Amino acid sequence: MKMANPDDTIEFLIKYLSRFGDKRPLYQMLSDALSEAVKVGLFGVDSVLPSERFLASRLSVSRVTVRRALDEMEASGLLKRRQGKRSSVTPRVEKTLSSILGFSKELLLRGVKPGQKWLLRQVSLPTPIESLALGVSTTEKIVRLVRIRFADDIPIAIERATVPQEFLKSCDQVTDSLYKALNETGFMPTRGVQRIRAGVMTRAEAVALESEVGQPLLIVERRCFLADGRTVEFTETRYHGERYDFVSDLKSDQFT
Repeated sequence: MKMANPDDTIEFLIKYLSRFGDKRPLYQMLSDALSEAVKVGLFGVDSVLPSERFLASRLSVSRVTVRRALDEMEASGLLKRRQGKRSSVTPRVEKTLSSILGFSKELLLRGVKPGQKWLLRQVSLPTPIESLALGVSTTEKIVRLVRIRFADDIPIAIERATVPQEFLKSCDQVTDSLYKALNETGFMPTRGVQRIRAGVMTRAEAVALESEVGQPLLIVERRCFLADGRTVEFTETRYHGERYDFVSDLKSDQFT
């Protein structure tokens, strides 16, 4: 793991904590200061934070204050803490909205290790919503794939993908990348439409994402199409709102 420069960190935190007019408890101010240090790049992904003892000593605060600040960061998903090890920054992944990229490929392009845990792989009849989204009848079978997605071993999303069995005969054809499997069967999508909305975690989602009930979610529905217009995929992905960003590339003609 990478170590953040402690002197740069302390200088930044002191300046942040010295702002006038902030009447909140000190641990909340320190949590915000450390979170801001992450956002401006003082700590990269997997960077190890200074120890509680070091921060308390250099900032002239109690270790209880430091510990409560780190607890808040962990609850928000910015930090991971393991027994007997120093706290480190969790990966925050950016996803582009301008192209069709699979989860694994997108993470690899950003230098992040993808991972997954399968929850369900089955061939079955579609639900009414899946039938409508895929443009198939309720008597036509589909392949349903549900898994937890990881970035550098941190759970960041719950993905539920469905494909008409016409295009994917068996769920066993998908080992990691759905698009790789579709490409191998000759049914790679050429166009996609996404819809994004906000949500909050249920108890089951919080358990799966190692978070807390009520934490923010980004819910993304994606429908992808073949060149002839047929729907080849309908996927709903529920991203941990504190661990995932969506980025859109704007062109000049969009400002007119």
